[in-house]
Amino acid sequence: MNASANSASDPGAAGADHAGHSGVHPGAHGSLGGYMTGFVLSVVLTAIPFWLVMGNVLSDALTTSIAVMAFAAVQIVVHMIYFLHMNTKSEGGWTFLALIFTLTLVIVTLVGSIWVMYHMDRNMMPMSAHEARTRP
Repeated sequence: MNASANSASDPGAAGADHAGHSGVHPGAHGSLGGYMTGFVLSVVLTAIPFWLVMGNVLSDALTTSIAVMAFAAVQIVVHMIYFLHMNTKSEGGWTFLALIFTLTLVIVTLVGSIWVMYHMDRNMMPMSAHEARTRP
């Protein structure tokens, strides 16, 4: 009996012809409940910042911005856990290590870019008409 006849008779052997791997990977895919939990959390983590901004709940723009960024960071974590299935156990921990490396590069790039833009704004903006008149 060949492999294709064997897999046709055994519905659980789907994908068994691919390099000896079975078609079933326990823990590799989420359940409907997991996806629904992630979806509900994503909707809530989107609705709250929308309400904060549109309802002008916090009077200070800086506080509102910080709150929206905090909700965005939490939503990134929710997406990574519930939709990308990233954890310290998948792929022997290599996906988590790659995530840490990527986050480090992103943080260095963002902080460096903000630092450069701030200093360019402070040091290279043209003078106002008043400053031009009073300058020696």
